[in-house]
Amino acid sequence: MKGEVTGCNYNFVLCPGLDTCQFYFFLLPSAMASADLRDELLCSICLSTFNDPVTLRCGHNFCRVCIDCVLDTQDGSGVYSCPECREEFRVRPALMRNINLHNVAERFLITQQEQEEITGICCTYCVDSPVPAVRSCLLCEASLCDKHLRVHSKSPEHVLCDPSTSLEKRKCSVHKKILEYYCTEDAACICVSCSLAGEHRGHQVEMMDEASKKKKNKLRNVLQKLITKRKKNEERVRSLEERRRKAQEKAAGEAERVTALCTDIRRRVDDLEKKLLSEISRQEKEESLSLSALVHQLDIKKDELSRKMRHIEELCNMTDPLTVLQDPDTGDLCDPEEEGGDEDTGGHEKQPHDGDDLDVAVISHTLQTLCDIISGIRSGIYVVSPADILLDVTTAHNNLLISDDLKTATWTEEKQKRPETAERFQYDQVMSRRGFTSGRHYWDAEISRSGRWRVGMCYPSIVRMGWQSVIGNNNKSWSLERYKNQYLVRHGSKEIQFPYRISSNRVRICLDYRAGQLSFYELCDPIRHLHTFTAAFSEPLHAVLYIGLPSRFGDAWIRICS
Repeated sequence: MKGEVTGCNYNFVLCPGLDTCQFYFFLLPSAMASADLRDELLCSICLSTFNDPVTLRCGHNFCRVCIDCVLDTQDGSGVYSCPECREEFRVRPALMRNINLHNVAERFLITQQEQEEITGICCTYCVDSPVPAVRSCLLCEASLCDKHLRVHSKSPEHVLCDPSTSLEKRKCSVHKKILEYYCTEDAACICVSCSLAGEHRGHQVEMMDEASKKKKNKLRNVLQKLITKRKKNEERVRSLEERRRKAQEKAAGEAERVTALCTDIRRRVDDLEKKLLSEISRQEKEESLSLSALVHQLDIKKDELSRKMRHIEELCNMTDPLTVLQDPDTGDLCDPEEEGGDEDTGGHEKQPHDGDDLDVAVISHTLQTLCDIISGIRSGIYVVSPADILLDVTTAHNNLLISDDLKTATWTEEKQKRPETAERFQYDQVMSRRGFTSGRHYWDAEISRSGRWRVGMCYPSIVRMGWQSVIGNNNKSWSLERYKNQYLVRHGSKEIQFPYRISSNRVRICLDYRAGQLSFYELCDPIRHLHTFTAAFSEPLHAVLYIGLPSRFGDAWIRICS
């Protein structure tokens, strides 16, 4: 916006994005910019006018390069702060570009430059005191103030232009005449003599004003394209800054999750260590008490044997045969080798066993819990949330009843009246709608105690008819199965049976498509790894359920857990 103050031209700008909102005036003739505005446009770090200003969350503005350098020095401290107000940030703050402040600073620099140019050119005829020139005459090669411009000749040969100190550049260097024309062939400004008799004779020429208008139109088109390009770049910068902010937030969240996970691991390992040490101490105490009792019994036997030995030795040293034969304590003496059982222990005391005195099987079983903990952590550390699995009714066998929420399949004697299609299985199973072609995913299934079942994943190209269509019976599917209280995993012609029973009725299926791993877990406490298949997956993988005929004591069903 423009106006006049006591005969002087001025510009004023409303500056949004600053700490205060006020009007600032640019006094053009006096070449003095507003001191307040100059202060508001200074970066508090470099103390220069803002260059690509950015804003922190606290509202303070800095040059992008300046604040980046400050934040870089704070990287090692673990906390970031604003150099202006010292507000602290837990993660490195995102820098939001202040477009309004950028435009004001840019306009201020341009205006300041214009003022300096105006102030540097004075009227040629004002010799007593320098007065800023408002126009220059190319013919006279002089600059004029307002006063001398009013009395200057108005004849056409006196061509006026903006104030300039290099008026000789506005004249032809050969003919010393004013440059009035523009040669379009040579892209040069020429005088009339150059056009009529000089080296540009016969060339297509235009008046300088007309040529200037055409060039300005081209420049405006270029400017518009540059503005559009800059706007796209700014949007791209904002997008990248938003991505960086999200990446920082995600990294902070992951750091908290890993810290919590490691804390939990340490707690569980400490609890396991205490449990094992307590078990070892208990067994050692029991074994020590048992051995002490045996030693006491043997000491008693030893004393008894010593007494007998002394008595026998006394009898053997006597000379009176009557005394030896009539001794009451030797009536029941017999040869120890002729007695039954072990003479040392009476044949019935407990014997200390050879080898390990501790029950290492119990300790080893407890240590297995640590392996289960590690397996559970390894399987779930990168999995954030369960996959949304919905059953595809168009693939369901007619003996399977699918719930309204497409999460549960139940075996039923009453056949459903669904059309026979190429997608429908001819055995009691159903496939999910969604298939996975990348990433890590998992889903949980709750299974009835009754009936035969299989859960797993398959390619959509799996056959739909015959026994070979059941998951695990072909090379296009992988399954976990229960049959007659036996549990096994199956793929193609190979099956692996577990030596133990699965106590929980909930299982987890984890897929790492890129790594080519499909894993099964029992959801007990702690989670137990059952088996991992490894393959180079070549098609989308769909969840698939198989439910066999239930027993007469209950229903057979499988539910996808949300």
